[in-house]
Amino acid sequence: MNILAIETSCDETSAAIVRDGRHVLASVIASQIEIHQKFGGVVPEVASRQHILLIAPVLQQALDEAALGWEHIDAVAVTNGPGLAGALLVGVNAGKAIAFARQKPLVGVNHLESHIYANWLIPPALEKKEAPDAPQFPLITLIVSGGHTEIVLMRGHGDYQLLGKTQDDAAGEAYDKVARVIGLGYPGGPLLEKAAAGGDPARFPFARAWLKGTYDFSFSGLKTAVLRKVGEYQAPLPKPAPFSGSVPAEARPKAVPVRLGQVDLPVADIAASFQQAVVEVLATKTVRAAEEYEARQILIAGGVAANKALRAALAAQAAPLNLSVSYPPQVFCTDNAAMVGAAAYFKLQSGSDVPVDYSLDIRPNWELVH
Repeated sequence: MNILAIETSCDETSAAIVRDGRHVLASVIASQIEIHQKFGGVVPEVASRQHILLIAPVLQQALDEAALGWEHIDAVAVTNGPGLAGALLVGVNAGKAIAFARQKPLVGVNHLESHIYANWLIPPALEKKEAPDAPQFPLITLIVSGGHTEIVLMRGHGDYQLLGKTQDDAAGEAYDKVARVIGLGYPGGPLLEKAAAGGDPARFPFARAWLKGTYDFSFSGLKTAVLRKVGEYQAPLPKPAPFSGSVPAEARPKAVPVRLGQVDLPVADIAASFQQAVVEVLATKTVRAAEEYEARQILIAGGVAANKALRAALAAQAAPLNLSVSYPPQVFCTDNAAMVGAAAYFKLQSGSDVPVDYSLDIRPNWELVH
């Protein structure tokens, strides 16, 4: 089964063709990072307009890469939530138009679910080698991205149980905010990880919010701790000289607020210490959940799955329990359409209710598990 998949939930316009839920025949990702960098983050309206400009050429490029015609497409899949409403509308409307015109099944896919199914994908580079086995149930999935941090128990395809989630900031969001505070820019996650590689993770012992007795997370306090630490390295610049002219007091210029200057901010050490605090909590709670629920495997899903420190921490803690830790190939960690095609395939195979009347609508706040 060849599935044409579309992903436009945020700032990547992506189309892919996936065969039988695992084999990536084509994957095209048009990123908007350079456009949004000057704003320090994603601007929803700008993202939506870019999707409109890019969706048609990206779809055509996917067909060309796979060397397939429309007649070879068996179903259409599209992310319809969660995400930015305007961005989702572009992809959903494109998917509905194609499915209707070709009279093909239309599958709406939850964005978080698709991140999980990125772990089933076999990139083209491995097709001619020994392909990795599919993940084994029951398994624990740690979903870590800019908007979500959740631990989910998965007993089978489409069978999810939420064990814990963040009570405030998502891990990826905390990475982005801290990166901005220490002057690294956007996108914060990769830049902070790079800075942390040259730092001392033990220099600043930031407190961990363990939320004992739960599998929940909290990163807002850690973010505040970093902000306060940065404040310790700020020093006021000299105040301007007092005005001594003969101009009446009411006409004199008002006092200029004192500006803050940076004094030798240890960016690498702060980044490393912050990252250590995040990954320690993520890894510890995930492995504990895997042990309690007798999981056969641990999966990492979402953009932060690309973080090498998180992968290493999970592997180290899971090793004594003989638990394997899996994560998608680097290119499939961030938003992409191939993972949408994988999720849609297993949704169709499991007999899930799939709309055929093309009434699919966006669900910007769609939760994977309630």
